[in-house]
Amino acid sequence: MEWNARRLDVIEPSPTLAISAKAAELKKKGEDIVSFGAGEPDFETPAHIKEAAKKAIDKGQTRYTAVSGTVELRDAIITKFKRDNGLEYSRNQIIVGTGGKQVIYNFFLATLNPGDEVVIPAPYWVSYADIVRLAEGKAVIVPTSKADNFRISPAQLEKAITPKTKVVVINSPSNPTGSAYSRKELEALGEVVLKHKVMVLSDDIYESIVFDGFQFSNLAMLSPELKELTFVANGVSKAYSMTGWRIGYGAGPLHIIQNMDTIQSQSTSNPSSISQAAAEAALTGDQACVAEMAKAFQKRRDLIVGLLNEIPGVEVNVPQGAFYVFPYLTGVYETDGFKKLQAASSETSKSKLFCAQLLDKYKVAAVPGIAFGDDNALRLSYAMGEDDIKKGVSRISEMVRDFSR
Repeated sequence: MEWNARRLDVIEPSPTLAISAKAAELKKKGEDIVSFGAGEPDFETPAHIKEAAKKAIDKGQTRYTAVSGTVELRDAIITKFKRDNGLEYSRNQIIVGTGGKQVIYNFFLATLNPGDEVVIPAPYWVSYADIVRLAEGKAVIVPTSKADNFRISPAQLEKAITPKTKVVVINSPSNPTGSAYSRKELEALGEVVLKHKVMVLSDDIYESIVFDGFQFSNLAMLSPELKELTFVANGVSKAYSMTGWRIGYGAGPLHIIQNMDTIQSQSTSNPSSISQAAAEAALTGDQACVAEMAKAFQKRRDLIVGLLNEIPGVEVNVPQGAFYVFPYLTGVYETDGFKKLQAASSETSKSKLFCAQLLDKYKVAAVPGIAFGDDNALRLSYAMGEDDIKKGVSRISEMVRDFSR
């Protein structure tokens, strides 16, 4: 008897989580590991949010809630959309899930039929394509270029859309590149979306972590017609440093939310009632903590970009948001040292080989770019202290120097 479900044949374990777990394991063994792998803020969850969770426990808010989330949290999400995005939603157009990943997972399960195509610009968050495949859809990967700051153009989108296209994914600011779309750029993409009447998954999880005065927009904010074609996914993990609380949320057309509610009712049911109370406090409380974190991330971005640009053979774009940098290693790959390493290895992915050597010999954990659809690079998360950033980049520089000797 075959015990493994065949759907597992089309996916792999999350490489970001696997690398973070390996780095943590090495640290427990006493090794001095600098980990650029984890996609989570290193700040504490703000005190007023933790206090709201404690009060919820004391009040006995420990029961099941509605599948789509408490009335109070959904109303707080409605207020957030109106305050931050100028978007109006009714309560039955909002769903709360166990993290942003589950919200996206349920969205694809609720919208895709076998063979439906989903356009995903690359580099992309590692889970998009695998979730699409689990939902029996087809991931259509559209490579973007470093020269265009990793943004898909209207012409590229037009070319990628076929009669089978059902959804286009827009993640701005992006994981892994930190690139973001201006309102003008989104308007141009929106014209293509309206022409073909395809759905858009707007993954806005890094909405509040933007730099240099960048003004965030999404497609739903551009017109009522685009709003009807857009599902917005967001959450409290990144903005409020609440990754472990596992609260994500989504907003969109009523029929999609209803279908997602049906799917969620047969999987996790409601998210944690205590976490929902904390998320309500996050969205309705003082937002100064969000701006403070974004300011700290911008300072770290400036530091890591400056240090990486000093390494021969490494090229890096300046991220407009999130807390990742996606340095290109094309110059490093041409060094004699790397070519010798490659010749002695059975690994065909250059970025996997680079990252394996980086962790094993230089004690730095990073995620290979191939996991995001671009083997030319690696992803570094700078959600860490400045001293660790300096130490980690110094070790990367040492490795590159060794390749050049």
